[in-house]
Amino acid sequence: MNEVYFLTFREARMMLLRNGEVRLNLDLRKTNRIHKVIVKEDKVVFPDESEIEKDILKKIAKDENTVYFLKDSHIYKAAIAHGGFYKLVPTIPPTIEINGIRMHRTKDTNPLKDTRSKVDTVNPRESEFVLDTCMGLGYTAIESAKRGAYVMTIEKDPNVIELARLNPWSWEVFNSQNIQVIQGDASEIIKKFNDETFNVIIHDPPRFSLAGHLYSEAFYKELFRVLKPKGRLFHYVGNPGAKYRKKDLQKGVIERLRNAGFTKVRKVEEALGVVATKP
Repeated sequence: MNEVYFLTFREARMMLLRNGEVRLNLDLRKTNRIHKVIVKEDKVVFPDESEIEKDILKKIAKDENTVYFLKDSHIYKAAIAHGGFYKLVPTIPPTIEINGIRMHRTKDTNPLKDTRSKVDTVNPRESEFVLDTCMGLGYTAIESAKRGAYVMTIEKDPNVIELARLNPWSWEVFNSQNIQVIQGDASEIIKKFNDETFNVIIHDPPRFSLAGHLYSEAFYKELFRVLKPKGRLFHYVGNPGAKYRKKDLQKGVIERLRNAGFTKVRKVEEALGVVATKP
């Protein structure tokens, strides 16, 4: 099977500026691997001898918001139009965008820094068990596993899982012995876990308007149940609506977490979330 080459506006522009042999990274900068492509007058030839026309390259060069990939001499968008519009966005590393909403913070940061700021709030340690309630592209699970933890990560949306399988930065989530991926709704899957299973929970749900049940007191009680005594919870909340509707979502989250039994509940401004402890 031919290799898959990833292209963004960056690589396309570099190829259009040169002729002859051009050395490029074609895995979205996941590694330092360099590929050699040959830029000709009207087309570009890749290492596996697949080709694309320069006219296609010019279109990619103008599109700063989409990841493309070349497979078997065909160029595709890293996007899915099924039950909504999902695509990889060429930040480094990529984020995922669903119906125009990005799943990571990208302003003045990047998805990897965003992930680390969240994970740092609860700092999973060697041999601890972590529940990652909403996998997305898997960066939280990967970062937790790198610290020696064992991770169960849940993802409801099969389209998100498909894009994660495509994204080089996400491959580790499917190949690490320390990570188990479970497809399903976290509010249902969590009921299957035994009491006091996890040392750490990282809860990074979609925005409230899309998944209000993951912000409910009933769900928080389930999080409390499966967390070990002295266990740590991080809950990403963001700050949606605060500026425009004077709606303080964090305040409601903190109140419901306390009602569910959590203590030491406090805001973590740099991670736009809330941390809490089980007594």
